[in-house]
Amino acid sequence: MAEGALLEPGDPAWADALRRVHHDVYHLPGYVTLDAHLSEGEPVAFRYDEMGQVFLLPLVLRPIPGTGLRDAVSPYGYPGPVSDVPPTDTGFWTRAVRHMAALLCTHDVVTVFARLHPLLPVATPALAEAGTVVRHGETVSADLTLTPDELWRDTGRTHRNQINKARRAGVEIVFDDWDRLEEWVGTYHATMRRVGATGFYFFDLEHFRRLRAAVGEHLHLAAAVRDGEMLGGNLFFAYRGIMQTHLQSTRDGQIWWADKLLYHEVRLWGRERGHLVHHIGGGVGGADDSLFRYKAAFAAGRQDFHTWRVVSDPLAFEKLAGTPTAETMSGRFPPYR
Repeated sequence: MAEGALLEPGDPAWADALRRVHHDVYHLPGYVTLDAHLSEGEPVAFRYDEMGQVFLLPLVLRPIPGTGLRDAVSPYGYPGPVSDVPPTDTGFWTRAVRHMAALLCTHDVVTVFARLHPLLPVATPALAEAGTVVRHGETVSADLTLTPDELWRDTGRTHRNQINKARRAGVEIVFDDWDRLEEWVGTYHATMRRVGATGFYFFDLEHFRRLRAAVGEHLHLAAAVRDGEMLGGNLFFAYRGIMQTHLQSTRDGQIWWADKLLYHEVRLWGRERGHLVHHIGGGVGGADDSLFRYKAAFAAGRQDFHTWRVVSDPLAFEKLAGTPTAETMSGRFPPYR
């Protein structure tokens, strides 16, 4: 018997599914709830059950202004669908995603946009049957089962030189001193101003306190300090063997190469605590840009980053954006936003 449902964060079926599948911090109900709060959306998870096997995808349902309709988007980061069924069983995955689209349509959801997790297995061909899978580029990861010497050899020469310069300049990395959170938020806002970020990304101190409350001990703060001054920091997750860089920032002005030392010390911290991989991320939108090349000089691991787009209500989509084409499905999605 096959069954699909939309779960609220407090539903025990959500927690039960997570106990059965390999997942990341982005799949936790508390994280999805916090992300939904930012867009005034509704946090849910689609769960599909068939013969004792399960499929789960966390989503945020957002109102489409002036329509009475909604669309679905995965929370910030790399949630993606997860299952205890291997991706080689494309039949199960195909039935799960088709059931999802049909169920979301009955809830007035027009489209789904999901970021796939680069490190977790997914049946990409099955997802493509129900929608469009777009490859954006690669992300960078460090294998934390390597020795410190091997991690150092995987680091680009320029980065190694600057890490050594940071140490000689007296930069220190302090972990989980949460009394410094407000200071760190100031460096984060400075970074957002430098990159010309929109107002949405200027998260305030209270947001980060709520994030810490939502994921608890899985959130960590690495602060770069010199002579008592905060130069910047790395806010990252460490969950079930996977470390994820969430946000990295530096203050305006001289930082004595603190950004390079941060990445280096964070991966060593993770290795010492038994984590398996540090996912550093990729370029803007997955592009092979200067940000990707900066990250690529820290580690040798590479994996593809995809997004998945589904039209769950074709009639409503056509009224909002016209007939779906290859261009509209692979470009900015959904196109009516």
